[in-house]
Amino acid sequence: MGFGDLKSASGLKVLNDFLSDRSYIEGYVPSQADVAVFEAVSAPPPADLCHALRWFNHIKSYQNQKNSLPGVKKPLGQYGPAGVADTTSGPVPASKDDDDDDDDDIDLFGSDDEEDAEAARLKEQRLAEYAAKKAKKPALIAKSSILLDVKPWDDETDMAKLEECVRSIQMDGLVWGQSKLVPVGYGIKKLQIGCVVEDDKVGTDILEEQITAFEDFVQSMDVAAFNKI
Repeated sequence: MGFGDLKSASGLKVLNDFLSDRSYIEGYVPSQADVAVFEAVSAPPPADLCHALRWFNHIKSYQNQKNSLPGVKKPLGQYGPAGVADTTSGPVPASKDDDDDDDDDIDLFGSDDEEDAEAARLKEQRLAEYAAKKAKKPALIAKSSILLDVKPWDDETDMAKLEECVRSIQMDGLVWGQSKLVPVGYGIKKLQIGCVVEDDKVGTDILEEQITAFEDFVQSMDVAAFNKI
């Protein structure tokens, strides 16, 4: 498993393809898996890799909370599609002699049996608590129908690519609907696209932040209509 070299264009292409039908590296919420891969990417992916760029901007917003995200950070070679080896360059590990001379280099996250058992116990406990929390949620979920106006920079903007970038945004509680291009003048058309969101999971501020992150295509985003369902 792996993404190849995440500091190269080919590695970022593998990452983009991997995220084309996923919101996160593992599971349905941000985790240490996302932190591990994010830290290996040297810069924001280019705009044409819209799935990777959407994921990069989303995980970047968690940087102040990254240590509290769930999961255990693993080597890069344990993430990604099967059949692709990790070749991302990184810091050279300290030698064994250095470990003997400097207590700071001791591996505090060793995988002895006791620590593995404790980590497994904590994981099971968190999963059980999460399942119990989900089970207690009421069956009725508040939802809203939102119509968005997404404006390009000019009449030369690739509107098909702009829509692809917008639809690449995937979040729990977000479902994209129909869209159309609406003329605004001077040969420019805006993308009008509908979506249904769960109110306690997705807000218009989050949508605006992620849509306008595709700054090579998007000039601005406005809410054209907002209705409770």
